[in-house]
Amino acid sequence: MPRLDDFNDEPGDRVAAALHACNAAPRFAAEVLAGRPYPDVDTLVARAEEVARSLSWDEVSVALAAHPRIGDRAEGSSAEAQASRREQSSMTDADAVTRTALVEGNRAYEDRFGHVFLIRAAGRSPAEMLAELRRRMVNDAEAERAEAIEQLAQITGLRVRGLVSDAMATGERATLQAGGTSRSRGTATEERNESGAEPMS
Repeated sequence: MPRLDDFNDEPGDRVAAALHACNAAPRFAAEVLAGRPYPDVDTLVARAEEVARSLSWDEVSVALAAHPRIGDRAEGSSAEAQASRREQSSMTDADAVTRTALVEGNRAYEDRFGHVFLIRAAGRSPAEMLAELRRRMVNDAEAERAEAIEQLAQITGLRVRGLVSDAMATGERATLQAGGTSRSRGTATEERNESGAEPMS
């Protein structure tokens, strides 16, 4: 796939900037870069998820801080903001009752655990995300950290797959993004709402 070739061959600083939009933990990009060249997309995605799952909680906290609350629309043109808007696209269909419940649930979750409620939103309805939030509220701190890390790994895999997937663009050869911009730009389609994992978020 041409975009995997770009990933393997581009200068490290350019690829690192693109990877930062997938996972903001400081060592994530460096460890994924160290594995180049990758023979195929699945190997790259597996490595990205492996690195995400190996992060310390302090590193995970940095990554979590880059994610908006479920239901909040990320503003701006950065790669992170664009990814968040795609992943949370189902929120446009949320009714007022569900939106209010998510706002209240987010607040309660943050009061209990001290960080944003993270869930792989792609492929999940607002009601499903609300149900998961309520389920996870009964976790103890250790169990919830494990769930948050797993969700971060799934989101990371989704974003890395999108980064190197030709299916993400039509009418052009999309290029790696650096700092929220790309060297060539055309008509982009919506990112596919799947990561190869079960269709949860």
